[in-house]
Amino acid sequence: MAKWGEGDPRWIVEERADATNVNNWHWTERDATSWSSDKLKSLLLGLRVENDDGSCEVTEVSKVEGEASINNRKGKLIFFYEWNLKATWIGESKAGVKYTGTIEVPNLSDENDMEDLDISVSLNKDEPETPLTNLMKKNGAEKIREALGSYVGFLKTEFTQGMILPTANGVTKSTSQSKATVDNTRISSSGSTAAPVNTGVKIPTCKFSMKEKFLTSPSDLYRVFLNQEMTSAFTHAAAVVDGEKGGKFRLLDGNVFGEFTELIPDEKIVMKWRYNNWPSEHYATITMSLWDRSSETELKVECRGVPENEEERTREGWKRYYFEAIKQTFGFGARLY
Repeated sequence: MAKWGEGDPRWIVEERADATNVNNWHWTERDATSWSSDKLKSLLLGLRVENDDGSCEVTEVSKVEGEASINNRKGKLIFFYEWNLKATWIGESKAGVKYTGTIEVPNLSDENDMEDLDISVSLNKDEPETPLTNLMKKNGAEKIREALGSYVGFLKTEFTQGMILPTANGVTKSTSQSKATVDNTRISSSGSTAAPVNTGVKIPTCKFSMKEKFLTSPSDLYRVFLNQEMTSAFTHAAAVVDGEKGGKFRLLDGNVFGEFTELIPDEKIVMKWRYNNWPSEHYATITMSLWDRSSETELKVECRGVPENEEERTREGWKRYYFEAIKQTFGFGARLY
């Protein structure tokens, strides 16, 4: 017989106010099929690409067949999803001629990487040939791939809220994986209050860069990042922004925060930047360079010191919660080439 205070910790009952799933040991499952169907439609509908030949837009999502679920076992989230998608796109040339085609994605699954996703774009048989088909096959397919990557990110953040229950000391422990890979991809705008982990050791980091174009001037885009009201507008949440060198910022319900370390008006912003759940006191260095390209501003974002296992999540978070949100909020949407 075990002595008092000894024994397998899995069977030691913690004091929890709700007395539910102690230590997150029991298997729990949540059906994400209905939520996923709605999310996939919302992400794909209205996707638009444009070049000198004209524009193309996803106008209908006609088939969303499949299923999705999330399982929690011993504090580990396991994701299952498998989808077969079909959509309609309509292109319009500069001369006003319209064309119709289809998009098929037969293998959106937790067993496939986004890079391996089959995205088939075709023009309807009764339509004449048009260069807009190539626009959809290249730029359109890439936008669709990004949107489907966003779905996976939302599934792993937005939909999982509350699946990992806090233990007696208030700490929420969770890891997440699909059947094929371990993958965290997104900022969760709904907020995360889990305390950051102080590892006490050096963690492996990475660096990467992204470029995006905005239909506005460098001065207007520069102001978006440093003005508290404008930041609150594009994040759709209360924000704290002190737009001076040494000034602090806190966005997305405290999920993102940091400090501005170098500011060159209308040209450059350097900041210490981190997610709330990164190891304690660990910050990435984000350098934003703004270039005047006549009617557009090109923004280059260089990220250094990002934890290796947070690279994809950080990339996707910047694309959706900075680039896309700013374009949609202020009408700075750039043309795609």
